[in-house]
Amino acid sequence: MNKFYIIAFLNVLLFLQGYAQEGRQIIPFNDGWTFRKGPLVADVHQADTAWTNVTIPHTWNNKDMQEGKNFYAGEACYQKTFHIAANLNGKRLFLRFDGVGSIAQLYVNNRFIGEHKGSYAAFCFEITHSVKYGEENTIVVKANNKAREDVLPINNFLFGIFGGIYRPVNLLITNDINITATDYASPGIYITQDHVSNEKAMVGVTTKIENKQAHYTNVQVQTVIRDRQGKRISITVKEVNLSPQGINIIHQELPVTSPHLWNGLKDPYLYSLTTSLISNGHIIDAVTQPLGLRRFEIVAGKGFFLNGQPYAMHGVTRHQEWQDCGNALTNAQHKADLDLIREIGATTIRFAHYQQSGYLYSLCDSIGFVVWAEIPFVNNFSGKESENARQQLTELIRQNFNHPSIYVWGMHNEVYSKTPDEHVAVLTRQLNDLAKTEDPRRYTVAVSGYGEMNRPANLATDIQGMNRYFGWYEGSIGDIEKWVSGLEKNYPDYKLMLTEYGADGNINQHTDSISTNFDPVNGQFFPETYQTATHVQQWAVIEKHPYIAASYLWNMFEFAVPMWNRGGVNARNLKGLITYDRKQKKDAFYWYKANWNPEPMIYIADRRNKTRQPQRVHAEVFSNLEKVTLTLNNSAPISGRKGANNKDFIFDDLQLKPGINILTASGTSNGKVYTDTITWNH
Repeated sequence: MNKFYIIAFLNVLLFLQGYAQEGRQIIPFNDGWTFRKGPLVADVHQADTAWTNVTIPHTWNNKDMQEGKNFYAGEACYQKTFHIAANLNGKRLFLRFDGVGSIAQLYVNNRFIGEHKGSYAAFCFEITHSVKYGEENTIVVKANNKAREDVLPINNFLFGIFGGIYRPVNLLITNDINITATDYASPGIYITQDHVSNEKAMVGVTTKIENKQAHYTNVQVQTVIRDRQGKRISITVKEVNLSPQGINIIHQELPVTSPHLWNGLKDPYLYSLTTSLISNGHIIDAVTQPLGLRRFEIVAGKGFFLNGQPYAMHGVTRHQEWQDCGNALTNAQHKADLDLIREIGATTIRFAHYQQSGYLYSLCDSIGFVVWAEIPFVNNFSGKESENARQQLTELIRQNFNHPSIYVWGMHNEVYSKTPDEHVAVLTRQLNDLAKTEDPRRYTVAVSGYGEMNRPANLATDIQGMNRYFGWYEGSIGDIEKWVSGLEKNYPDYKLMLTEYGADGNINQHTDSISTNFDPVNGQFFPETYQTATHVQQWAVIEKHPYIAASYLWNMFEFAVPMWNRGGVNARNLKGLITYDRKQKKDAFYWYKANWNPEPMIYIADRRNKTRQPQRVHAEVFSNLEKVTLTLNNSAPISGRKGANNKDFIFDDLQLKPGINILTASGTSNGKVYTDTITWNH
């Protein structure tokens, strides 16, 4: 493990769950669960033998969701018995669930504690008054992943709503004076930063404190900023008299002189900020959060700026699921996905179409990805989802407020109104107002699947996102040039992002010529060759237009769509650049790696199309090297012509011999030779 990843890993360990260990305990609550599919047996005299032992994270759809429409959507139950020590009487106890799909009801000792609606945000319930101290206790979680009109997303059409306690659970123990744990499961402290430059930064901290004692109580609220080595660089202390009623909201400000700025992948420098409650010289509670000092700005027509400097926003999108695991992923699997995204050379990630793991956002802080976070208001609407949309947006913002990597909050994706007065347009304005009230310093975005700037539901936010699938769902591959040029001319003052683009590609299907005769909805032939051509041609256009402030290819990884049967693979969206099992990288992956990652590389495309019918063929090589050449069957090296851009090399009129043909591409970087070799059979 290199130095970079050691630092990143240590930072994630520090900030995971957002809590320091002083004054509170966080106990993993993931072992010892039993599970049954279906509701509890109502008859107390009837034995219920359907329980099996499971460990959290867990989903009951890890297999059936990837096999087709006949997946289980409905109620299931989890149960756990646990002991609460007698000496904890007088403390406050909370259960924090990082994610349950998608409706969760919590019971402790047969007492109903509460319900949470939505699969993707964390939630936290207090159980202080429902447990028996010095005795065994029983917890039951009823989970239900059946699609509902009042809970986002309202259907399974674009991606599956997995059921289960699919993210970790923790038992949180605090004193009776504590930084709040139940403010939408947020860390309880909110960090702002203003006037950020190389010379200075002003850091603001708002802390929400609860006092469960009987009287006003004096405490000190101390906030400290430390650098990566643990050296204290700023401190402030405020004496406060805490009310025993309601929430005490305390605001503090700390200056930082000559700050070390968070600078994306180049230098994702993180300070730590710790707010502590001190009584009689003892820390009674403390919360630690990451602090990355940075300044984001988008300038219409010019692009994205980080700390006042242009910053290339080479983006991918990501769903939180793996083959045979569903969405019940380990931290190692989350990190593996980010490692692959780092390898391709992406600088920004759109986590679509919902809030993802807190661990993942923390790792992005440490690695330096610039992050887009959004709620699952996607694909369709019912008119009954307004309350839940506001809830999920509030959770998204409050739980992730302190992550320096996040630059924008997403309001919706591909939901529409015909006029500004209809449901989606009105709700989007309400959501945007909520986002700006909760967090006025970050951007907001709404995404359309149409190419028009003036869609009624998409003009309420700071940024207009557009999903454009030229050559797949509409038009031809090259139409992207006309589209973006028209917007540049007609809407020069608008902030635009290309938020999805691409085509499906089955790694087991190929063609010797680029044909557009595909049915993207009902077809069964989605050759990888065509996917590659789409990305090659469209990226060459995107990179020439800074008017596109950021672009996000769809998708980094294949994922399950249980309602689909397309492209020769049932229940699968094949637009990913990496297969569902993460074992194979498609040609388009290496195309972007050649363009985005400065590490020397060379790659011959169409390598899985091993049996070639024509005798005369062409070869395509992706490389960021100099003096790129190709040999065929040990021939003299030949030079290719420039393809879509200077990373694309085309070698025409290659004559294959009967049988096995060996192709070797070569290039140099700083005097070192790099090669790639494949075989084709004619």
